[in-house]
Amino acid sequence: MNKSDFLEKAVKLADTIIRENQPIICEKWQYDRGVCLMGIAAVYENTGDEKYFEYIKRSMDYFINEDGSINKYDRSLYNLDHTNNGKNCLWLYNKTGDTKYINAAEILIEQLNNQPKTKSGTYFHKLIYPNQVWLDGVYMAEPFSAQYAKECGHPERFDNIITQFVNAERLTYEPRCGLNVHACDESRTVFWADKNTGRSLNVWGRALAWFTMAIVDTLDFIPRSHQGRKTLIDMLNKIMSNVVKYQDGSGAWYQVLDNRREDNYRESTCTIMFAYTLIKAMRLCYLDDKLYRRHFEMAIRGIFKNFIEENEKSLRITNCCAVSGLGPEGNLRRDGTLDYYFSEPIVTNDSKAVGPFLKIVNEL
Repeated sequence: MNKSDFLEKAVKLADTIIRENQPIICEKWQYDRGVCLMGIAAVYENTGDEKYFEYIKRSMDYFINEDGSINKYDRSLYNLDHTNNGKNCLWLYNKTGDTKYINAAEILIEQLNNQPKTKSGTYFHKLIYPNQVWLDGVYMAEPFSAQYAKECGHPERFDNIITQFVNAERLTYEPRCGLNVHACDESRTVFWADKNTGRSLNVWGRALAWFTMAIVDTLDFIPRSHQGRKTLIDMLNKIMSNVVKYQDGSGAWYQVLDNRREDNYRESTCTIMFAYTLIKAMRLCYLDDKLYRRHFEMAIRGIFKNFIEENEKSLRITNCCAVSGLGPEGNLRRDGTLDYYFSEPIVTNDSKAVGPFLKIVNEL
């Protein structure tokens, strides 16, 4: 599919989201809505249509006060998910020059500066998840932290950013399949963790897809002179060389990547995220085009074959896993088993599918 054809679909999807979520995308400070807004920003960049910019600005201005303070945000939770929307703040600052957006971004950076860490120096995913490293959290924090470091003159942040990636990859690596599981508890005490390794039991597709997107998006801001740049590129090649082994014949990936139990299913958010990772990494020469181009093309065909429903007015992405997590202690159902991952609701036009789908248009 060429860029103009994909952009046509992206416009229809963005218009569907805006029409069905008025006047703003959400009244909660949620990471996934921020992901969706950055996808709409990609449509804006490629069309110049001001309605997209105004929707993004209106949605963020609901939270951000004139002094940069953020409504409905509580730093004391130390929730990495809550830092993701710093990307939206920096985007709006770069577009408008309004200092309230950079002030808001710095509030989120201050959270990262004080985020509790495990013994290895890796961020707790949330304060309520002590000693737990989740792949999701790397995406929420590190591309934002790296952009802030580059654009706001804080190169001292880069070493810690690379440390977060290296530790998360090491702690979650599962030798049986060459992939990375959802999370690791360094204390090896939480109920869902393997008592010997601390790892969770299974390779949840979206968790690993968040991580691969985190790598390619963070690399936008790591200086070529920084040794960590090669570390991230090598890491991406290692991971994606194994990820593509689990792509199915239709071009899709499954809710749990390395399992084919009959109640497993082709899942759209991870498929779209892996497609985004592939095309961006090839465009920027992190991955070999000759090795990975066919996997991207298969993924695009798989997305449209398996997940896209379209009529004259609307475009929808189906088969989105709504959410998957681990614990906390009071929620024993979220235990990381196959039964758990296959039991979570499946929804349509989830922001975690929409945002990465829209962002693909920037890479074509």
